[in-house]
Order: sequence, then C-alpha cells, then structure tokens
Amino acid sequence: MSKNHRGTGIRTLPTHGRGVCAICGKNSIKVLFEQDVNGSKVKICKFCNAALKNKARKEAPVAVAPAAEATAQ
Repeated sequence: MSKNHRGTGIRTLPTHGRGVCAICGKNSIKVLFEQDVNGSKVKICKFCNAALKNKARKEAPVAVAPAAEATAQ
C-alpha cells in the first residue's frame, strides 16, 4: 500500500521544515519541535527533543506504587 499522505504537514513549511537545530547546530536537518530553551522558544531536531525528554524523565522523582510499599513492610 502506498503512503500518499506521508509528510504532507511539512510540505507547506518553508524548505520543508529543514533548518539549523538551535541546540546541536546541525545544518539541513528537520527542525519541527518547539521547546523552551533558556527562556525562549526555539525549533529543535527530533534527536535533541528526545534527549531533553529523557533528561527530564531521569530527573523526575520516582513515585513508589502503594502495592509495592505494602509488600516491602
């Protein structure tokens, strides 16, 4: 089956969504994600977006499930 509509959302963007990532500085990469970096909204690539999300996930406190607390006691 063909994938006729793949990428139609970025075809309307200038240069098809490609540019320079504000974090890693790569050229001609798809910069589709807006993130707050140092208090300003910038467009970043998917690799930097994933890195920021993984960093935030690791820094978030881990909640212990109530069932796990009951079995530990």
